[in-house]
Amino acid sequence: MTLDLQQAARDHLWMHFTRMAAYEDAEVPIIMRGDGCYLEDANGKRYLDALAGLFAVQIGYSYGDEVGRAAHAQLKELPFYTNWSYAHPRAIELAHEVAQLAPGDLNRVFFVSGGSEAVESAWKLARQYHAAHGERRWKAIARRTAYHGTTMGALSINGIAAIKNVFEPLVPETFHVRNTNRYHRPDEETEDEFTAFLLDDLEEAIIAAGPSTVAMVIMEPVQNAGGAFTPPAGYFQGVRAICDEYGILLCADEVITGFGRLGEWFGSTKYDIRPDLVTSAKGLSSAYASIGAVIATDKVFEPFMGQQSMYTHGITFGGHPVQCAIALKNIEIMKREQIVENVRDNGTAFRDTLAQLLDLDIVGDLRGTGYFYALELVKDKETKAGFSDEDSETLLRGFLSPALFERGLICRADDRGDPVVQISPPLIAAQAQFDEMTGILGDVLTEAQERMHVTTRALAGEATREPGTRIP
Repeated sequence: MTLDLQQAARDHLWMHFTRMAAYEDAEVPIIMRGDGCYLEDANGKRYLDALAGLFAVQIGYSYGDEVGRAAHAQLKELPFYTNWSYAHPRAIELAHEVAQLAPGDLNRVFFVSGGSEAVESAWKLARQYHAAHGERRWKAIARRTAYHGTTMGALSINGIAAIKNVFEPLVPETFHVRNTNRYHRPDEETEDEFTAFLLDDLEEAIIAAGPSTVAMVIMEPVQNAGGAFTPPAGYFQGVRAICDEYGILLCADEVITGFGRLGEWFGSTKYDIRPDLVTSAKGLSSAYASIGAVIATDKVFEPFMGQQSMYTHGITFGGHPVQCAIALKNIEIMKREQIVENVRDNGTAFRDTLAQLLDLDIVGDLRGTGYFYALELVKDKETKAGFSDEDSETLLRGFLSPALFERGLICRADDRGDPVVQISPPLIAAQAQFDEMTGILGDVLTEAQERMHVTTRALAGEATREPGTRIP
């Protein structure tokens, strides 16, 4: 008997961050296979994946056989053992490899199963680090609109009220400072002034929280939620200096930006962040396996080297030998195929191609770097006025997302802040893919622009039309 996948999906599969009612009378999109930058669904339709899964599939979808052989070899040798007081070759080799790629003295690698776990683990580590030095510090500071995960600690650090409020009370006490969205700042403000404004805001938040109680400041090198916010010049150097002044650990959340997405192995290298902790996942295995890691400096590791000391945290599958073997093979492929160099060499061409979309009235801003971009959508380009919540619902969920998918493009229309379209393809993408995604985006955004203009005109005319007349 052949399973009816559509019916079984409706009956049993609970999808993540998904309005399940949307599939009561519509097909569940079932992705069957992948090749390069492309996916194919159960109906044989082909899609360009301009989101790399979820900012994760660095090497694309064509290395399953090679990665599978590495997994098979490990399964034959040692299918599982824990890192709780034991080591095994693949975890050792992967920790060594990651430490070689990470900047500075980020030399200690603690494995977890994914990004949320990495953030959770980093916050716990920061708290215990300070406790080992005789200080009771527990608070975390992140940025507004920032996304850092879904477990209770990571969720508490998030700066997105809409995904937090239903789960309150959350872990206290987290604070949020301004992010680096330059688009809505005054036109006359210089970059240096913007940097100073942001750093003053951070320092004021630390002082208000009580500097001796703050354990960690956590920031992405380029903030994803809200739409690929890049840092202004001198920003992270200033953040580092403030953290040093108040004895706070600085954590770079590189779950997305790590392993090549910005054209360096780590975004911390690109922006000279010099963090005490780095959280990573996604690109560590190109999402071929569920694995993440917290990478710590020698300074952070030092107090855990006492005879009776330990970091009192662990995860059953952290450092799983098969996941480590897959991650090692992924890094081997990335080096051999010069994946990071491809981003570095083609990043300007990618931006220039996407920049053509700025000619559209509905596209207010293009921001990002490497293979990590967002288009901010606006109702009025001159004033930079955005859309109402109702308009966003109509524009993003009602039209843009299904229209892009129908035309064979997977990207993300997101309103965790101002409405944006996020574009972040596999790191093997080249000019042909840049042109294809820009062409589809151009067609769909042009139609969206016309729809929103028609809606605006219709609503404006609603108050003056004669009763019984019909708006075409």
